[in-house]
Amino acid sequence: MSGTIHISVRSLVEHVYRSGSIDSRFRSQATMHDGTRIHQMIQKTYQETDRKEVYLRAEIKAEDLSFIIDGRCDGLLFREDEVVIDEIKSYSRSSEHIQQGGYPVHWAQANLYAYMYAKDNNLHKITVQLTYVQVETLEKTFFRRRYSITELDSFLGKVIKDYSPYANLLHELRKKRNESCKEVAFPFETYREGQRKLAGAVYKSIYDKKNLFVKAPTGIGKTISTLFPSVKAIGEGHLDKVFYLTAKTITRTTVEDAFKKMHACGLCMSSVTITAKDKVCFKEKTTCQMEYCEFANGYYDRINDAILDILTNESGITRDVIEIYAKKHTVCPFEYSLDLAYAADCVICDYNYVFDPRVSLKRLFEDQKKSTALLVDEAHNLVDRGREMFSSSINKNTFLELKKEFKGINQAIFDAAKKLNAWFLLLKKEHPEQQEFILSRIDTDLVDSLSEFVEITEQFLATETSQTLLESYFLVNHFLKVMEFLDEHYVIYVEKVKNDILVKLFCMNPSKLLQQMGKGYRSKIFFSATLSPLTYYQDILGGGEDDYAVSIPSPFSRDQIDVYIHPLSTRYRDRDRTKQSIVKVIQALIKERPGNYFIFFPSHQYLLAVYEQFKQLDDDTNTIVQAVRMTESEREAFLEAFQPDQTQTLLGFAVLGGIFSEGVDLIGDRLNGVVVVGIGLPQLCFERNLIKDHFNQKNKNGYDYAYVYPGMNKVFQAGGRLIRSEEDQGTIVLIDDRFLQGKYQKLLPLEWQPFTLG
Repeated sequence: MSGTIHISVRSLVEHVYRSGSIDSRFRSQATMHDGTRIHQMIQKTYQETDRKEVYLRAEIKAEDLSFIIDGRCDGLLFREDEVVIDEIKSYSRSSEHIQQGGYPVHWAQANLYAYMYAKDNNLHKITVQLTYVQVETLEKTFFRRRYSITELDSFLGKVIKDYSPYANLLHELRKKRNESCKEVAFPFETYREGQRKLAGAVYKSIYDKKNLFVKAPTGIGKTISTLFPSVKAIGEGHLDKVFYLTAKTITRTTVEDAFKKMHACGLCMSSVTITAKDKVCFKEKTTCQMEYCEFANGYYDRINDAILDILTNESGITRDVIEIYAKKHTVCPFEYSLDLAYAADCVICDYNYVFDPRVSLKRLFEDQKKSTALLVDEAHNLVDRGREMFSSSINKNTFLELKKEFKGINQAIFDAAKKLNAWFLLLKKEHPEQQEFILSRIDTDLVDSLSEFVEITEQFLATETSQTLLESYFLVNHFLKVMEFLDEHYVIYVEKVKNDILVKLFCMNPSKLLQQMGKGYRSKIFFSATLSPLTYYQDILGGGEDDYAVSIPSPFSRDQIDVYIHPLSTRYRDRDRTKQSIVKVIQALIKERPGNYFIFFPSHQYLLAVYEQFKQLDDDTNTIVQAVRMTESEREAFLEAFQPDQTQTLLGFAVLGGIFSEGVDLIGDRLNGVVVVGIGLPQLCFERNLIKDHFNQKNKNGYDYAYVYPGMNKVFQAGGRLIRSEEDQGTIVLIDDRFLQGKYQKLLPLEWQPFTLG
């Protein structure tokens, strides 16, 4: 069975000719824009008859495969006796660093364009020119070669031959994948109630090229119910790729397990998990330089073999699998996972690889997006994560520290930092009484000073190193980048913190930018057990009028869960007064119903206050407490303590909205109950009040958007740890008098009603 591979000229030659090492040393933002500037500068010198940015395309047959190769050449020059393909390249180092005669990868790119044009226009000879331009001096270096069509034909054959092992492997894997996607059965004997409805809604959304918002109860099996229809959509030719996006590492394991089950049922489909660089790095310091790291040194000389090896032998490419093959081939495990992401059928990763403009996978071209679906798990988390991605701040102390560090070392940096520090001091002086206040716009003097700082810093970092300066540089660059996003969804505010003063570009409503970053994908599926109310999440996650929405009822019996509400005040002013009563509620519960319990609190401080009170009155019950910062092994040990059929009660004190309140599966008797103290409202603060005021001005309930919905979401997530299967049973205790108010009762899940008043 023959197949067609569509690939750009640049991707093809980079695969065949890339070589050398990873080097994450400083690259200025300016040089990233220099390419466009240099191209335009050279193209302006072309004669009237010359052409620029010429689209070229060729179809090549090679054994069982056909290749469609296309791209745009920089220049097509017509001279008296020759046609010239011009390939323009900018560089920032001195001219002696240009490889004698030009780089093979650049020649290869230009040669393929030359072949395409010569073939289309029946030329026997054509000239190829490499034009190198130094970005600062504008010094030009030209290399020229004249080829016959026979030579170019032979060259193309060699490139295709070198690329063919990878192309053939991908083709064979995708052929098997498509056949297996059609044939594979649902990896469980039956669908749980509601699962079929969810899977059907996901498939229809992908088929119709629509976005879908899903509220589906905890324990229904949302992971397999969204993955399985996506697999079927691949088999039917509607999709070629899936991104499964998560907020937490622990959730990724569930996705990997779902693939294991489908692989056991005959699925031939590759998935790769991307783990953060600092977690997966083999070295003591994350320094990607050839002199320090053997996994960076010569990375591009070995990566093609590493990719062929792992794709030939593995389907579920988890962190552990990547580490094994990365050590075998001596390649950086993080960069390896990114390169694999472009070849794999499913990419399991954090939200930011798609939505964050700083780190998104840039090489996923628009035509690939059209056949890609995004499965956004625990989508309620994307609201605050979106705000975080699209906000930025700078502060006075950053420049004060730089001023101290560079005094007598570098006058230009010292002066730039001094000027910025002075701007903050003046701002502080102009608002002596206000701790927080809003700016109507960004002062042009600040923008000029920040831009000047970036320019001076780039010059220094091009030859010198300073970690403090590098971090400050990226901070300022991000601030300037976010300034481009400023609109009605933003507010610029200033906050004084002790001796420091901070200016923040705060994204109150991330909907527009989330929509923009997700543009071009065939379908986006947002799902969560706590996507409630659905209209709120559709609004704030960038939904549109044509999007689909579905709410799946719980498949579990109401008899599986007993819900109690104890109307004690957990308001800040009453906490000291009611903490002993809360302890008595917990004691009465475990006396009547011994077992394993989570006790959730809205803050760590509140948790410790009640915990200390509990230990004073009961030092015999086994207790474990969530620490402020826990390593992965400490988290695992915390959860491992919840074992079934224990003879003694265990209480796990944890924080609402924290690492243990979602994405945790303690099935059966590992968890017998959940106590939620408070309604989870975020602490009253300046930012939350800005969000409230913003949505009030949009004729929406700002208090609900800023406080109630995010707070109750944490409550639902915590309670959702309890019932994970048809066999689970347990108790939920809600402690707060506000749970009896109509506003909050309306938000409670149906399966939590009716409740017993404690």
